[in-house]
Amino acid sequence: MKFPRTHLSLPRALGAAVAVVSLTFLTACGEPGSAGGSGGSSTSTGGSSVAACEAVPGDELVVLDDDKQLQTVDNIIPAINAAAVEGDDAIVPLLDSVSAALDTDTLIGLNKAVDVDRRTSKEVAEEFVADAGLDAPEQSGSGKIVIGAADFAESATLGTIYATVLNAAGYEAEVTTIGNRETYLPALEDGKQVQIIPEYVGTLTEFINKDVNGADAEAVAGSDLDATVEALTGLGEEIGLVFGQPSPAQDQNAFAVTKAFADEHGVTSLSELAEACGGLVLGGPPECTERPFCQPGLEETYGLEFAEFRSLDAGGPLTKSALQQGEVTLGLVFSSDGSLTPNA
Repeated sequence: MKFPRTHLSLPRALGAAVAVVSLTFLTACGEPGSAGGSGGSSTSTGGSSVAACEAVPGDELVVLDDDKQLQTVDNIIPAINAAAVEGDDAIVPLLDSVSAALDTDTLIGLNKAVDVDRRTSKEVAEEFVADAGLDAPEQSGSGKIVIGAADFAESATLGTIYATVLNAAGYEAEVTTIGNRETYLPALEDGKQVQIIPEYVGTLTEFINKDVNGADAEAVAGSDLDATVEALTGLGEEIGLVFGQPSPAQDQNAFAVTKAFADEHGVTSLSELAEACGGLVLGGPPECTERPFCQPGLEETYGLEFAEFRSLDAGGPLTKSALQQGEVTLGLVFSSDGSLTPNA
């Protein structure tokens, strides 16, 4: 499970205003705490049994492959009020066509268009639907459909894509921004205010799991997409939700270094980093030191050894700037960040 999705609107807006960072994936492919000051705070975490590698400043950042699958899958998936689609054979296939047309590189491009290039979600969504050939669907239907969106740009863009495709099929679809998951999920379950919301497989699975089975419920989301979707489907049945097909596109935690650092040490994955370097400085939100998918997971799953942790933000401008300036070696980013450069 990753940091909650509601963090994204402010950091991405600030990221576009403060510095546009080019990040490059080297392989095929959270609520943030407050940071103390421009550089954040630091905590020593011990020594290293391999050679210490100093951070290397640089403008371009690269994401290291999570080759041991520490992170929970967070593919985009349409979440739908079951009663809203009962007897309607078109809505789910239409939403599935959107899922099939999205991958992570495409999602990065959509986010870049909105967050960096400052275009509207509506303009970007309509262009995407036309370019993907989704503006003349085989399915048709009628009736009013309201798509809910969380309060960050990526969700608004995805919701607008859903609405554009449904409108092309004959529905009267519109998008409304509701807020965070605590606000919009009850509205989706009720089905009167909204009927569809673009969601994230792993994060939603655990949110519903804790809601249905209690705050101490054992996690059922993991790195296996099929198993996590199966768990989500079962949980959804308990609260009146159904789901379309998950998209290949993901928005999950990722860890970056500067390209200059990666080139100097010949690393493209977190495993290679652990073999090559110790004495690393990790940057991320304050919660990173306690979250199993952040510092503890990096240490236990990969054997990464950190000399210091710097308290910054969750995938935001503080972490990116600290990486660029050589203040941290490894930093938490998000895999669909609009400032990443998609794989060639």
